[in-house]
Amino acid sequence: METSASSEFAVRFWGVRGSIPTPGKETVRYGGNTSCIEMRVGDKRLIFDGGTGLQALSKDLMKDLPPKTYMFFTHYHWDHIQGFPFFMPAFVKGHCLQIYGAIPQNGESLEHHFMERVLHPNSPVPLAGLKADIKFIDVICGETFEVEDIQFQTCHLNHPNNATGYRVNWQGKSVFYCTDTEHYPDRLDENVMALAQDADMMIYDAMYTDEEYHHPKAPRLGWGHSTWQEGVRIAQAANVKTLVIFHHDPAHADDFMDRLALEVRDAFPNAVIAREGLVLSVG
Repeated sequence: METSASSEFAVRFWGVRGSIPTPGKETVRYGGNTSCIEMRVGDKRLIFDGGTGLQALSKDLMKDLPPKTYMFFTHYHWDHIQGFPFFMPAFVKGHCLQIYGAIPQNGESLEHHFMERVLHPNSPVPLAGLKADIKFIDVICGETFEVEDIQFQTCHLNHPNNATGYRVNWQGKSVFYCTDTEHYPDRLDENVMALAQDADMMIYDAMYTDEEYHHPKAPRLGWGHSTWQEGVRIAQAANVKTLVIFHHDPAHADDFMDRLALEVRDAFPNAVIAREGLVLSVG
């Protein structure tokens, strides 16, 4: 992405897979890194989730490191945190890194949970090397907060151990980042619908197809993820302008994704299949 102008609102995808990284010749076109997206909002760089895609974003940031970056976590499963121990700005003295995330179910602060339970026992890099000025901000699902002139709405997502959805509103434009979540069999998710309403863009957890989700021999019910068909249903009902299919199943190789893209666009012409390196302008 080029140096941001004050009116820029754009999304770049650095990691689009779910569950585990999937490097190899069959995932070259869409990418094999796990969840990590960047939003350029005016002069700010916002990072959502820290999967293995965060490493490439880290390298890009280091070319012209801003004084402050902002990181938002939907939850703390492996595929959303794997890249953080290798996030180079966190090791730069004087850099300010603000980390946002929901308070874990056991009532710990985000800082204690992230440093002592997520990083300390799992990171190969000594935490003493984290020289940046790191600030942790607890997020309460359902509440709204602001970062200067950017408004954030949040909601609870239906996922094991919980997850948080974020809607980013700026200068009349909006992006709803909605992963990881599982839909309900008898209704559209009220939390998702509320934040999806009239959004310019919704990035949706469409890990499965309806056929996979209900497969008689290997159903995915209760696994915490949704389908592209449900994403279309929500986008249509909520008047979403652009639907982005995200969090691809590790088993979905490039050829499968090409076929899926045709089906998705036939059902919702303004749908986009997320792939690494893709940049989308908002509004």
